[in-house]
Amino acid sequence: MTYVEGFVVAVPTANKEAYRKHAADAAHLFKEFGVARMVECWGDDVPDGKVNDFKGAVQAKDDETVVFSWFEYPDRATRDAANEKMMSDPRMAQMGGEMPFDGKRMIIGGFDSIVDDRAEGKTAYVDGYVVPVPDGNKDAYRAMAEKASEVFRDYGATRVVEAWADDVPDGQVTDYARAAHKKDGESVVYSWVEWPSKEARTAGWEKMMTDERMKHDPATNPFDGARMIYGGFAPIVEA
Repeated sequence: MTYVEGFVVAVPTANKEAYRKHAADAAHLFKEFGVARMVECWGDDVPDGKVNDFKGAVQAKDDETVVFSWFEYPDRATRDAANEKMMSDPRMAQMGGEMPFDGKRMIIGGFDSIVDDRAEGKTAYVDGYVVPVPDGNKDAYRAMAEKASEVFRDYGATRVVEAWADDVPDGQVTDYARAAHKKDGESVVYSWVEWPSKEARTAGWEKMMTDERMKHDPATNPFDGARMIYGGFAPIVEA
């Protein structure tokens, strides 16, 4: 299954093109280091939450936009080897000094996929999620996610990935634990759904809201939905 390095970052909205170019220019390096796929998604439909949200996760300012992005690897060993190469490569050090965003507020972590379902079609829009799940509910969460994945794909999604926290460090300013208001005995899940367009995503969600397969008793939910953060993102780099 896919190993995921997931990122969430706040970028000054005025720096969108500089950020896109920065990421695109780095793509060949990441591929050289072993990244199988790199996707950078610009915040498009990122709502405020009552408890937490993507903006709060990275302390985004009024003039900043949230970016949801990830690297895909075949396994953790490949990810670890890639990170070692990145840490010692002078080209990465140079790029680190030219970042068009505040790296101190970027949250990062390694996640092991527990669901990775694919369908035919391109990726032109992404729903991104960060979810806190009790460790004892891992199997129940996977079962729920597998059921939901089938519905997503029936209504037009091209891929569904659910990835369980594996190497998710605490940060000095921001991190996934704070983003999800994680409690002791919980793990953070980083997940996304890929769509062929924003229009397909909108139409798909309208159909899913009335599908009997998506209805369940909130009391049996294997996670606290009030602390799930989510948003819609438009890919600006895919390599």
